[in-house]
Amino acid sequence: MADGEPDYSSLPLTERWVHKVWKVRKQAYEDALKQFEVTPSEEDPAFRPFNQDPSLWKGAVADSNVAAQSDGIAAYCAFLKFGGRDGCLRSRGHVISPIVEKGLVSTRPGTKASSLEALLLLIELDVAAPIIEDILPAVSAKQPKVIAAALATLTTIYHNYGCKVADPKPVLKILPKAFGHADKNVRAEATNLAVEFYRWLRDAMKPMFWGDLKPTQQTDLEAQFEKIKAEPAPKQKRLLRSQQEAMARAPPPGADGEEAYDDDGPEEPAEVDAFDLAEPQDVLSKVPASFHDNLASSKWKDRKEALEALYAAINVPRIKDGDFNEINRGLAKSMKDANIAVVTQAAQCIETLAQGLRKGYSKYRSVVMAPIMERLKEKKQSVSDALGAALDQVFLATSFSECFEDIMAFLPHKNPQVKEGTMKFLVRCLRTTRDVPSKQEITSIVEAAKKLLAESSEVLRSGGAEVLGTVMKILGERAMNPHIEGLDDIRKTKIKEFYDKAEVKAKDKPKPKPAPAPAAAKAAPPKKLVGGGLKKAAPKKAPPPAARALSPPVEPAPPPVAKPAGSKLGMPRAGGPAGLKAPRGRLGGPGGLASPRRVAAPPPPPPVDDYEEEPVQASPPPRPRIGLGRGGLAGRSLAKPSAAPAPALATSPPPSSGLTAIERAELEELRATNEQLTRTVDELRHDKSKLSSEIQELKNQNAGLIEDHTRDVLSIKAKETQLVRARSDAESAEQVNERLRRELERLKRALSRAEGLGVGVSSNGSGMGSPTIMSPTHEDGGGVGIYRDSGSNHGAGTRSNRISFTSTMSEEKENGGVSLGGAGDAPHAYSRSKLSPEARYGGSSGRGSPARGFRNVGEGDTGSSGVNGSGSGMIRSNSNRSNSNSAAGGVGAGGANGESWRRAAEVTSQLKMRIEQMKAKQGFNRP
Repeated sequence: MADGEPDYSSLPLTERWVHKVWKVRKQAYEDALKQFEVTPSEEDPAFRPFNQDPSLWKGAVADSNVAAQSDGIAAYCAFLKFGGRDGCLRSRGHVISPIVEKGLVSTRPGTKASSLEALLLLIELDVAAPIIEDILPAVSAKQPKVIAAALATLTTIYHNYGCKVADPKPVLKILPKAFGHADKNVRAEATNLAVEFYRWLRDAMKPMFWGDLKPTQQTDLEAQFEKIKAEPAPKQKRLLRSQQEAMARAPPPGADGEEAYDDDGPEEPAEVDAFDLAEPQDVLSKVPASFHDNLASSKWKDRKEALEALYAAINVPRIKDGDFNEINRGLAKSMKDANIAVVTQAAQCIETLAQGLRKGYSKYRSVVMAPIMERLKEKKQSVSDALGAALDQVFLATSFSECFEDIMAFLPHKNPQVKEGTMKFLVRCLRTTRDVPSKQEITSIVEAAKKLLAESSEVLRSGGAEVLGTVMKILGERAMNPHIEGLDDIRKTKIKEFYDKAEVKAKDKPKPKPAPAPAAAKAAPPKKLVGGGLKKAAPKKAPPPAARALSPPVEPAPPPVAKPAGSKLGMPRAGGPAGLKAPRGRLGGPGGLASPRRVAAPPPPPPVDDYEEEPVQASPPPRPRIGLGRGGLAGRSLAKPSAAPAPALATSPPPSSGLTAIERAELEELRATNEQLTRTVDELRHDKSKLSSEIQELKNQNAGLIEDHTRDVLSIKAKETQLVRARSDAESAEQVNERLRRELERLKRALSRAEGLGVGVSSNGSGMGSPTIMSPTHEDGGGVGIYRDSGSNHGAGTRSNRISFTSTMSEEKENGGVSLGGAGDAPHAYSRSKLSPEARYGGSSGRGSPARGFRNVGEGDTGSSGVNGSGSGMIRSNSNRSNSNSAAGGVGAGGANGESWRRAAEVTSQLKMRIEQMKAKQGFNRP
């Protein structure tokens, strides 16, 4: 402190930390920094006050004095660096917002750098999600400089840690808001952040925010993206503390580990795509309700429109899992459609569904894969490309083992197009899969590819070589050599060319198998020591407990080992009881009764010494010689085993493998169990494939039955429609027939009446007794028409005539009849009839002339005038008066009657013609 100022150094650090004098606080921050740097571990007492009260850091990083703030943020960085993860978790909730609002916008470069380093350290010690979550609210701040600083910090975070460690989805959602800000600095930082995202995500990020940008902004970003497209894939520049520890634990000599890490590095950005960034969407509710009905329509346009509507509904980056069984069955059925436009659209729908569901689509693979591969026979390139893309997406949603059965089933297909399409699909699968195929799968693939090499088509031969070259790339050239050993050099050269060009993601991993080698290496040094210290076994006899512990696994061998003693004697009496006593004396205990091998086993306490003594026992001849000097044994028991010493010595090497008998037995048991399990797995896999094929066959049969049922239903409906129409036509025909029948009956009645009237006229002789109006007759004397009275007969005829005319009045009216009488014929104004004029106007002479007028009946006829419309019913008693009146009337109506005569003749002729026509139609003959 300067002169005149009190000394605050004696105060505790925590009190100086919150002191009102900024210099005191600044000094406290500096002291804390020094303490943190010299701490030996994360549990040092220097960190305890700050772990107990993490809010102390809030005041330090947001100190009102810029000089003190710079030291406070530097102290916090040291605290994070040396204090470990515990301090990070406790304090980050108090410091992130103050650092973003005050530290990142500081005018001092050192403060800015320390603030940014503090945020990076917070991510390094734990994870990035909580820190990014606390930084995002600053993007909505009122001050543009705070927003720009926050965006710049996010750009730095993603640049150092990448999009695998730091999830980009929350930031991509708020990116359009930054692009729409009024401040140009904010928009510039947003552009930098978008470019950084493009380095990691490429086009996968566009669906998240691209549609919310203005066209000019899209154009500017595209120009920025073009500049970095040629750059290599970025790598994570700063590792998390957990990643650093994992690398430290990795075995250093394994360059394989480093290579694996390096190989995985470039692949990380490729794994992030639109599916990982998007939120799942429920598309089942968007599928039209009439989809299945339209898909089963007989019109191809309706089916195509149904598939287009489905494609529009499911074309989203990520689909929420649901029940898509019916939809996939419909799409599989569409693969058999005769219209290639429908097939192409269905393949696109399958591709989109598989891409949106990913692993969730694996349960529908068996439904769609076989129909797609069967449709590969289509020669049109656009259809083949759509089917291939659908197969690729289905494969990505499943695994190579799941698709293997279908691929092997269609690879030897009789159709060359199907065979070629399946072969190309197999090559793409081998290049894409990350799982190395099993040995059985490799064998099947190689055999199928060899058959392709013998095809007549150049495309198939090249495809077979490409399959073998890709498999060689996965297994390695050395492992593949036995499979292609019998091929000629030309084919091998072709395979080698494809091997050099092939790029695969799967790598064969039988390399970890040499792991047991270190154990063998560790066992090797003791063996070397055995050669140098073979004679050290004698002084090591002391520890019998160890010998007993090791003896159980060797106990089964003592009887055969005892045989060498007898075999060396070469005599039946060689070796008596004294021959066994010498070893007892040597071993000094009952344990000496065992074989020399057993004698050597007890001395060494460790298992290594046990194996050391085995070579020592290879020379037991001196001991039997001692037994021979004492007399030897005379029993037969030693003569029989004399032939067995060689096998005993031959069996001694196996223990040198480093395993005891129990361990070897256990190993054999495990091997047998492993083989049994492998056979069981193969059988189950075979049964599964068989059941899958049966299920698929049943599904195909079911689909065919459904199709037949639909066709039958449509046919029945068509027949019903035809039946309804036939019934309607029959009813109409019946109505027409009934109308014609009534008309015929009416005409028959009219004809019969007309004939009856003609008969009545002819029966009157001279015509005086006619009941009807007589035919007009030419009179030489008077020149005027007169009516003759026919007496009593005339009256009777008049009555009958009246009845006849009355009965036919309606028919005459229906046929258009009109009154034939003039003004003077009012009493006899009958309706006009279709009868002949002779029948209507019959006279005494049977002849008449219209020029002479009309003759009327006498008194009898006047009585019949009651049928006239005038209602005149008066009967005149004086026939002369009647005749005079009638004559006068006939003279007055001479001109009008001539016209009526002509009309009557025309009507009569028409009526006759109509009657003849009806008779001809109905088959009647005139009587």
